[in-house]
Amino acid sequence: MGKLNGKIAVVTGASKGIGAAIAEALGADGASVVVNYSTDKAGAEKTVKKITGSGSKAVAVQADVSKQDHVARLFAETKKAYGKVDILVNNAGIFEFRPLEQIDADHFHRQFNLNVLGTLFATQEAAKLMPAEGGSVINLSSVVSLTPPANGSVYSATKAAVDVITRSLAQELGPRKIRVNSIAPGFTITEGVISTGADVAFKDYAVSRTPLGRPGEPQDIAKAALFLASDDSGWVTGEVLPVGGGVRM
Repeated sequence: MGKLNGKIAVVTGASKGIGAAIAEALGADGASVVVNYSTDKAGAEKTVKKITGSGSKAVAVQADVSKQDHVARLFAETKKAYGKVDILVNNAGIFEFRPLEQIDADHFHRQFNLNVLGTLFATQEAAKLMPAEGGSVINLSSVVSLTPPANGSVYSATKAAVDVITRSLAQELGPRKIRVNSIAPGFTITEGVISTGADVAFKDYAVSRTPLGRPGEPQDIAKAALFLASDDSGWVTGEVLPVGGGVRM
């Protein structure tokens, strides 16, 4: 039996990269998974197929989690499919680096609306469906929340906000036995990173600052998420867990 048998997990932004790896890991350990996606339906269906292939249940649900009505629909579909939520992984997010002189309102709001508001909206709805025995909320932060790089002021600020939200909601939801933690990945090779060319531009620098001497892979982050989703972390809440090979940006 898996540690998550009987549990229901919602993973936002799970069509590829870290989100897909986490969804697949939770499914492989017994959870039934709602695979959220915004635009990549094919990627979400691929994730669903991998989860069902491991013997668990999964459905794909489209929703842009920066929009409150979409989030309400996501959790209405979750309730219809599974009746409850035990685990929420707030993974959906975007990143864009710009120097100070190029920052504008669109650059700011695009990242804050998804990375920060989306985290709040999803947690708000998930908490309504969590049972009396509690649940686990896992927010995806980043090492940039503690060591922000040049040209990353807005993105780094969104992740710092996620960490503060994590600590605050851990206090607020603790009486309901809902644990809230953040994972702060270091430089991790994903489809999104490759598509922006960041795997070439930043890899050597990131690895040079990483004691374990390599970039991360999505599965590295998924293993940490599995720990925070399970009862193994039952006495852990309000924490930010760096998962970056010891990276210091």
